[in-house]
Amino acid sequence: MLPANLNLLRTLAVLLEEQHVTRAAERLCLTQSAVSRQLLQLRQALADPLLVRDGNRLLPTPRALALQAQLRPLLQQCDALFSPQQFDPQQWQGHVRMASSDYAAHYILPDIVSTLAGAAPQLQLTYQLWLPQQLSQLADLPLELVATMLEAIPPGLEGLALGEDEPVCVMRQDHPLAQQQRLTVDDLLACEHLSLSGGGDKDSFVDLALAELGRPRRIRLHVPFFTSALRIISRSELLLIIPEHIARNMQADYAITYRPFDLPCPTHRYWLLWHPKYHDDVSHTWLRKVVFQCFEASLYSMASKSAAHKVSHDS
Repeated sequence: MLPANLNLLRTLAVLLEEQHVTRAAERLCLTQSAVSRQLLQLRQALADPLLVRDGNRLLPTPRALALQAQLRPLLQQCDALFSPQQFDPQQWQGHVRMASSDYAAHYILPDIVSTLAGAAPQLQLTYQLWLPQQLSQLADLPLELVATMLEAIPPGLEGLALGEDEPVCVMRQDHPLAQQQRLTVDDLLACEHLSLSGGGDKDSFVDLALAELGRPRRIRLHVPFFTSALRIISRSELLLIIPEHIARNMQADYAITYRPFDLPCPTHRYWLLWHPKYHDDVSHTWLRKVVFQCFEASLYSMASKSAAHKVSHDS
């Protein structure tokens, strides 16, 4: 039976090199008696004397010499196995998957891709639309990073806070409600709504607040993309509830406007999320730092330096 303790094999390797218990003990920073005990354990485990005394020397047996040739690569592999993980982004040939909204894909993803192209030129990136129902499946999904909106980080996940803002009501520029500076609940419910179904949960907070009043919205249409949603809004009487920073940024590209409204709703909070299985991986640590910095630097995101902090339910 082979010894389970790798330290015994390391002791054997040094003994075979030194052929002397005292010198081997000095190299191993052990006492001479400790090395002698380990040699006895090795002899019993391998059923061979291994080293035979010849005057002041210990001469290796044929079995010991055969083992010596195998010990060097074995111990080198063990040292590499337990050494700190080395990581060079320039040499990284991995494949990472990230999910968020089509808004982030349009305005922030190009910055991420550009940064990664220079820092990790061999890395492959797949970006996909995030769906809120995937949250409970994140442990089993092939997703390294998710950028989405939630009231708080769910238990069992890790994350960085990207920022926060408030919901607003978006409409076409010449919509009748655009004449008002602020909308009432009656105003919100006077028209039919479009609801976004992809990229994160942007309007359920409003529905929960309205449910407490017993006054649900009339949702005419569900679409997964901001681009199609805003194009439809710009040509219809429909209303759309989205975060204020998105409405503000997309005004330049679509014939829309937006108004605040009088309905108490939780603040929209944005997170960069990942499963704990990735948390201590050096490549993932580097990746999420890069992605976070891209969100933080983008004029189109809500990333806030003051809000950035690590949050964990398992720490």
